[in-house]
Amino acid sequence: MLAVILYFTVIIFELIFAIGFTLITGSFIYSSLKGSPYVPTRQRVIDKILSNAALKAGQFFFDLGCGDGRVARRAASIFKVNAVGVDVNPILIWYARILVKIHKTDNIKFIKENIFSTDLKNADIVYLFLMPKLISLLIPKLKKELKTGALVISHGFTIVEWKNKLIKKIDGKPFSTFYYRVT
Repeated sequence: MLAVILYFTVIIFELIFAIGFTLITGSFIYSSLKGSPYVPTRQRVIDKILSNAALKAGQFFFDLGCGDGRVARRAASIFKVNAVGVDVNPILIWYARILVKIHKTDNIKFIKENIFSTDLKNADIVYLFLMPKLISLLIPKLKKELKTGALVISHGFTIVEWKNKLIKKIDGKPFSTFYYRVT
């Protein structure tokens, strides 16, 4: 009898693992197919990016394609901005929300939606770590919705259409970071 119980316990754990693995892998594939894969940024790189942005308490900081929310969380906790993380991946948004509850950060929220549906009219800063093709598709929305003076930070890739708006470039490995001012 004990052998039968042990056998079914092992089967149940294997089934739970297989389902969990499938859900997580599927969500990462889904993110990649929607435009950008999940690639986490190291803490020291995030600190360098944010400290070069001259963030001020109370500003509205949007992280489009936020993944697990580490950039938005850091901006909210250290610089006291009002942060909004947006991603299509429900598992990463769920994980980001759990981390916010654990760390008790009030000035941040995470939204599971397509970045093209996000209202950016209040944004003072927009952070992007997206593939160049997706950035190019996002440019008309940024032009239409961002107010004059807003800062757009693109980690990893230049915004080809905004060469004349580039105000700063921070060289880094494996990715440089580009800062653009909306005019």
